[in-house]
Amino acid sequence: MVDKIASFGRILLRRRALDFSDEGSRFARCLSTLDLVALGVGSTLGAGVYILAGEVAREKAGPAIVLCFLIAALSSMLAGLCYAEFGARVPKTGSAYLYSYVTVGEIWAFITGWNLILSYVLGTASVARAWSSTFDNLLGQRISFFFKSCMAMNVAGGVLAQYPDLFALILVLLLTGLLAFGVSESALVNKIFTGVNLVVLGFVIISGFVKGDTNNWNLTLEDFNTTYPNASNTNTSSLSKEVVDKAFGTGGFAPFGVSGILSGAATCFYAFVGFDCIATTSEEAKNPMRSIPVGIVASLLICFFAYFGVSAALTLMMPYYLLNTQSPLPEAFSYVGWAPARYIVAVGSLCALSTSLLGSMFPMPRVIYAMAEDGLLFRGLSRMNTRTKTPLMATIVSGCVASLMAFLFDLAALVDLMSIGTLLAYSLVAICVLILRYQPGTLSSSSQSEKLVELVGGEKVSGRDSGDEYGLDLEDRPLREKFTPRRLLFPSGNLPTKISGNIVYATTAIISVLITVLCVVLAGKLDELIEVQPVWVTVCVVLALLCALCVVIIWRQPESKEALTFKVPLLPWLPLFSVFVNIYLMMQLDLATWCRFAVWMGIGFAIYFCYGIWHSSEAASSTPRKYEPALQPKKKPIYLGGDESEVEGMSP
Repeated sequence: MVDKIASFGRILLRRRALDFSDEGSRFARCLSTLDLVALGVGSTLGAGVYILAGEVAREKAGPAIVLCFLIAALSSMLAGLCYAEFGARVPKTGSAYLYSYVTVGEIWAFITGWNLILSYVLGTASVARAWSSTFDNLLGQRISFFFKSCMAMNVAGGVLAQYPDLFALILVLLLTGLLAFGVSESALVNKIFTGVNLVVLGFVIISGFVKGDTNNWNLTLEDFNTTYPNASNTNTSSLSKEVVDKAFGTGGFAPFGVSGILSGAATCFYAFVGFDCIATTSEEAKNPMRSIPVGIVASLLICFFAYFGVSAALTLMMPYYLLNTQSPLPEAFSYVGWAPARYIVAVGSLCALSTSLLGSMFPMPRVIYAMAEDGLLFRGLSRMNTRTKTPLMATIVSGCVASLMAFLFDLAALVDLMSIGTLLAYSLVAICVLILRYQPGTLSSSSQSEKLVELVGGEKVSGRDSGDEYGLDLEDRPLREKFTPRRLLFPSGNLPTKISGNIVYATTAIISVLITVLCVVLAGKLDELIEVQPVWVTVCVVLALLCALCVVIIWRQPESKEALTFKVPLLPWLPLFSVFVNIYLMMQLDLATWCRFAVWMGIGFAIYFCYGIWHSSEAASSTPRKYEPALQPKKKPIYLGGDESEVEGMSP
């Protein structure tokens, strides 16, 4: 019985070997670094810059919204750096799904890919409806009025929308056709719309600093009373003191205090979601090992400066408590006497929504294609268009599903599901980076002769640094190394071994559980912690100390000397802090969202255990496969740190 359970566990955690040659790639390498930067900026800098800034400034942070975006950008950069390193390591299509597959195993890869699909589908549908709504507003609500009067869907429970959004359906289908037509054409359209959006945002920022008033960053209660003369007189005014406090706070640069800044930063974090679509272009980028890290970091920096500049201009142009949360920029221009500028803002908003929509749709079929190619989803979805070299079936199917959702469903209650999928992917990528940096061997190398494979775990051994002809450093890797408690803090050498790698695996799993429990306590018992209740403070202190011990154990292990075009700095602190931020944000979601997530995962597990686990390419590892390494040992595997380190019968 125990053997069967162990065998089943090994099946769930089997990892994928990689072929780094371009011979097996079915994609066209046609995207430059500029294309990737434009894709990242377009998918990240969407409607949030036109709406989110006003909402956060009005209700949570005031002028201190600039600090909210700074904190959110730093948090997003943690995830961005982890994606950048993996982009340099694994130049293959699949993004976080593939990163999980080669590092922590098949079941985690399926969970990641399944949730990425959910995020992209919901993101596409919601942005399509937002585009339709924005265009409808420009026409004076004529489209919505027509459909509400002729095709109203008054269904109890709020599952379906008030009316079928035909405009959103057509928009998604048009972009689906564009993506199926070719990657270079899609990239060109994206660059045009992104350029227009950046020009409009530049106009907003310059206008804000020209027409802005620095006194709006230092408002007092007297300014609020001047706007609302009877506000402070709770006996004669309809505005109570609670309403005044909620609308105005304490005034000044940070009217809602530190808690308001942190709450606003948590909201602003989602404004930076979208850069991960760059990671799905690995097989379509001309130089992925350089372009993907540069594209991710550059797009995040551009988006930060855009968010920072627009939010600063907005709060300088008018008092934060007068901002309109639905259309802040047009109202701000009307406030300073530049009402016609609202049409310029409308053009920028439509361009931003267009690039955001394209950014949501672009990675979706590529993740589906990667999962289908590996056999975890139905293999028919991996069919390619031989002329355009795009995943045709995955593009058509995903586009049709997203268009139907945009056509029929009210997505307001489902949007939070996007957050779970995205944050889970961010967390797993950070964990994978941490694990790989402490493993023996390498996932990438500069020549075919360096791609020696250890069959146990599918790890690869590089002989670039020092040691014998097969890359085994006999001085740093003892022939018979065994695990002892001393190895937790005092490893045997300067290079990672199988023992040190397994220590990092196990310790990372433990600290991931500890961080999750700590985040659950912080999210659920925050009031008790603020009141310094001994029980919950003690629980948090114990969990924090255990986490610190795990960090020290990981830090003491030898790190890989593998040369990469980009590496995450400050290991192991930065990836683990990224995991903490992501999990804490996930714990902020309500119970209803987690219930919907459970339903989605139930559907996914049914597909995996009924189809994927049996048709997985890794299930047929004994037969030649597309992803079989270039060099295979015929008789014996390479064991790092054992007495069977000789290699026999190597053949190309």
